[in-house]
Amino acid sequence: MANFIFISPNFPDNYWHFCARLRENGLNVLGIGDCPYDDLRPELKAALTEYYKVSTLESYDEVYRACAFFAFRYGRIDWLESNNEYWLSRDAQLRLDFNISTGLHPEDMPHVKAKSAMKDCYRAAGIPVARYHMVDDKAGCMAFINQVGWPVIVKPDSGVGASSTYRLEKEADLDAFLAEGHTEPFIMEEFIAGEVQTFDAIIDSKGEPIFETGNVTVSNIMDVVNDADNSMFYIRGALPEDIRKAGRAAVKAFGVKSRFIHFEFFRLLKDQHIGKKGDVVALEVNLRPSGGISPDMMNYANATDVYKIWADMVAFDRTDKPVGQRKNCVFASRRKGKNFAYTNEYIREKYGAHIVEEAPVPEALSGAMADYMFLAVFENEADVYSFAADVFKQV
Repeated sequence: MANFIFISPNFPDNYWHFCARLRENGLNVLGIGDCPYDDLRPELKAALTEYYKVSTLESYDEVYRACAFFAFRYGRIDWLESNNEYWLSRDAQLRLDFNISTGLHPEDMPHVKAKSAMKDCYRAAGIPVARYHMVDDKAGCMAFINQVGWPVIVKPDSGVGASSTYRLEKEADLDAFLAEGHTEPFIMEEFIAGEVQTFDAIIDSKGEPIFETGNVTVSNIMDVVNDADNSMFYIRGALPEDIRKAGRAAVKAFGVKSRFIHFEFFRLLKDQHIGKKGDVVALEVNLRPSGGISPDMMNYANATDVYKIWADMVAFDRTDKPVGQRKNCVFASRRKGKNFAYTNEYIREKYGAHIVEEAPVPEALSGAMADYMFLAVFENEADVYSFAADVFKQV
């Protein structure tokens, strides 16, 4: 029986489904987390063969000892994953230390964590990338800005999500940014006028997709975080062929195998230096599932079970899980403190059966996803935007 260590299986909350599907496929599922066992949801407890609580997942020594305990008790560890961007490098180091051949290793990290290094792989796939400059001093930054023009985007080269990401509009903004005295490497990129569209897929051990979908991020996550705005994106029923082609090419260029991935692209909103309006250009690569509630949305949009498809990839390197009628599943989340025209009750009554879930967004995710979310399913994309317009309408 294969042994699978799942790091932090309780966060996000819906990740218990990954563990349950692994267990259904006959694997020993061994959880490591900092949540007390009694506080785990019952479904997760039922899915885990055993759980090892550490005082903090930030301590490599504690997590290492937990893995060593499982290796002593159950034998060779075959897989180790968190499916979480934050722990991607930690997962890789643990695989090296415990001789786990599946998954990413430390030598794979530079081109999948550093935004500057990602560009080489995107270029190898024939996908245009934004011009960039590694932040140094004001003179170097201004030389780059004089080449590409204002505004520019600055963000940590190896950051997670939209954390510490800024749009600099003028020289005073640059001065303020440099005055903060950041010690980690930052990358500065030309501003791309584009809509974020993604290629989400589950890839087998041969680098071939066994499931594909994608989303459209209508609200800019950077602005949601920095401006405390509402948040909206949707899993689309029909994946455009140019996004599919770019996604598959990027999978080959990055050498992806046996992973659930989330590749981000810009579709250009106007002609600019990087390409023509409507072209697909590179943004970032994420070698883990799209975060938060996205896997559930993929299920609603594709009438399937991506947790099962992923667990099948792990256990069998294939799946026979069918995909049903494809629709659009939209996430529309309101930010606290705004004066909305319609109450939650009104939205609920007007859209009825289209709404499949609604709930407060967990505090750990609300910075990028606002505070109270509705999930709704529609056959037509036009209805997605009509729904969102009602959710976000303000007095």
